[in-house]
Amino acid sequence: MKYTVITGASSGIGYETALAFAARGKNLILVARRLDKLEDLKSTIQGIDPKVNVVVHTSDLSVTAEAYTLYNDLKEYEIETWINNAGLGEGSFIAEQNLDKVETMLRVNIESLTILSTLYVRDYANVEGTQLINVSSALGYAIAVGSVAYSASKYYVSAFTEGLAKELELKGAKLKAKVLAPAITETEFVQKSIDAEGFDYKANMPKYHTAKEMAGFMINLYDHNEVVVGIVDQNYDFQLTGAIYPVISELN
Repeated sequence: MKYTVITGASSGIGYETALAFAARGKNLILVARRLDKLEDLKSTIQGIDPKVNVVVHTSDLSVTAEAYTLYNDLKEYEIETWINNAGLGEGSFIAEQNLDKVETMLRVNIESLTILSTLYVRDYANVEGTQLINVSSALGYAIAVGSVAYSASKYYVSAFTEGLAKELELKGAKLKAKVLAPAITETEFVQKSIDAEGFDYKANMPKYHTAKEMAGFMINLYDHNEVVVGIVDQNYDFQLTGAIYPVISELN
């Protein structure tokens, strides 16, 4: 029995992605901090299709050691797809940013993502049909003044994943590494980034996608095996493309 792992599955893009993969009949391992939200999602999925097997697993990926624990706890499962969706933001000018919040963000966005990606690649690089999808951001390809630390963390995700994809290609690996780069999406993300409860997207954002729309883009990216990047451009159009960063394949 094969599974799709989705981190940050309790809300937003992760939640809708779980529903989208369940609609494909994919068995799921749902990871987040909030057990009650995961259990609610599991009940929703099994109410739609009781044949889909759903495993819930709590993990706080702002604690780096928990990334290792999470992966080791899932060793017994055959994992067809791993989606690193969990992420945090920080919306303030650098001189004014909350460094405790920034440190937590970097542990989730960079450290835990790197650990989970590396461990998954070690075990599944040569397994047919496997995919690693890391959720970056459109701001992982354009610097956002007022959210520079967040943008830089997503530059890392994009560069790391594109570089990994090239390494896998050079080695003839069967696993595909991909980047999903959303623009503003209607989730809890913005209100947590700027500490604003009840953020009104319609009143404050001229353009944005719903989490359900973004999950649809995730499925499009998943279906195109040769595509590295699924990115939302400045016009809020979704594009499937090859690598964006220049890659040096050999070091002299």
